Amino acid sequence: MLDLVFLGTGSGIPSARRNHASIWLRHEGDYMLWDCGEGAQRQLMSGKLGYMRIDRIFITHWHADHWAGLLGLMQTMNLERRKKALYIYGPEAESFVDKLLGLDYWGPRFKLIAKDVPYRGEDITVLHKSSEFRIESVPVRHSVPAVAYAFKENDRCRVDITKAEALYGLKQSPLVGKLKERGEVLYKGQKIRLVDVADVVKGLRVVYSGDTMTCPGLEKISKDADVLICDATFEEEKESRMHGGAKDAAALAKRAGVRNLILTHFSRRYLNVKPLVEEAQKIFPNTMAAHDMMKLSLKPDQALPEILK
Repeated sequence: MLDLVFLGTGSGIPSARRNHASIWLRHEGDYMLWDCGEGAQRQLMSGKLGYMRIDRIFITHWHADHWAGLLGLMQTMNLERRKKALYIYGPEAESFVDKLLGLDYWGPRFKLIAKDVPYRGEDITVLHKSSEFRIESVPVRHSVPAVAYAFKENDRCRVDITKAEALYGLKQSPLVGKLKERGEVLYKGQKIRLVDVADVVKGLRVVYSGDTMTCPGLEKISKDADVLICDATFEEEKESRMHGGAKDAAALAKRAGVRNLILTHFSRRYLNVKPLVEEAQKIFPNTMAAHDMMKLSLKPDQALPEILK
């Protein structure tokens, strides 16, 4: 299961209702952030979201509304005597993190590890892998080097114990665990293969666009995603601002075969974003708008994200 909390859903200048961009993710015991705009740490604290357990922060680009919360969060972690390393990913991350560290007399007590993310071309890069999931990135189209990120949960095999018992007499037991681990086992002189008694449960795929106009890279990484969280600064894309629009996001979601579209990063000009959502829904019905502190719980094979708040 993947839990997400939208810490900030505004763009450029924050408003009374929308903080700067940041999304908290938790998968089992792994905690991370996508972007870290101003005010992120206060949102983390108010939501009791375990900010000290965050190990990785993925910055889409170095416009201040997407990273300015890093300074405060790092200082708080330092004052709370953090010891474990914190990884920060982003285009040209090594250069920008080095500059951030130069703004303090002593720097943090814990290790800060910057990881540069490729921002040219259209190739998808795997940035981090665990036994449960991986984090991918792809360059996108903005006014500065920028990337989109994807969380991809590993596919899992689910043994159909009714089928296994009917075919081989195998009941629920430690042998089922060995079957999943090894791919095949011997039971009462019979070879039981995992592929003959199991179904594949596709892992979750969640994509975050950051700031971008629609582009081939974003469409590529969004292919068949369960959720696409997309830049909808305006109703329609603005070339002069290099920002996406709600209707364009909906068209991309439809082309990419996305299951659910969540619009975010709204301009403060929109006191009510309902018209943007309605326009997007004409193209892609499974569209909703994010709001600050909106909580989602996502499970494999779930038709719609469960909105907890």
